[in-house]
Amino acid sequence: MLYLVATPIGNLNDITLRALEILREVDIIASEDTRKTGMLLKHFDIQKPQMSFHEHNEQRVGERIEDLLKQGKSVAVVSDAGTPGISDPGFTLVRRAIHAQIEFTMIPGPTAFVMALVLSGLPIHSFTFRGFPPRKTVGRCKFLEVDKYSPHTLIYYESPYRLDGCLRDALGVFGDRQAAIANDLTKLFEKVERGTLSSLLASVEQTKLKGEFIVVIEGARASD
Repeated sequence: MLYLVATPIGNLNDITLRALEILREVDIIASEDTRKTGMLLKHFDIQKPQMSFHEHNEQRVGERIEDLLKQGKSVAVVSDAGTPGISDPGFTLVRRAIHAQIEFTMIPGPTAFVMALVLSGLPIHSFTFRGFPPRKTVGRCKFLEVDKYSPHTLIYYESPYRLDGCLRDALGVFGDRQAAIANDLTKLFEKVERGTLSSLLASVEQTKLKGEFIVVIEGARASD
């Protein structure tokens, strides 16, 4: 049996009882970062073998995981934090399981973009999650322009090294819409900053940034 197990995005107390049960029961844990998962397992006194499973070895290790599952072993897949498959490894393994008719399920839990959306104060009844934009300006602008006239609230993940560029390009593509940026969610210094894209850009340019950010931008209005 294959389990995709969601883990805390910051505060370890957010792990579910079911997630702990599965992590204790499986034969092996496939981790995006074995060191981070190791700290999680140690905190909850769980001793299980791990194997590294990340974007750079996803195909090769995916084959190994498939073989283990066919042998009757149980495998839990976890990402650094949050839900496997959401901008993290997991999707290709699900496709493998479907093709090989291997039983699999998901143990639900935290997802950073959902929390950021709810805390943003922007409409949540209809939204589009777009993951990480391209790294360079030309590709990023083309990526953003796809949703220029979308009425749905837009959500992106971004690195602290590219957040200012992302906000600057978003301002150029969308105009000065309402938006929010969030980071360190569920942690001691959790922060959600709300305002126009221009005001958020000005704030970011004066701040030393750390950690992964979630950018939430209002959708297009009828007049846009």
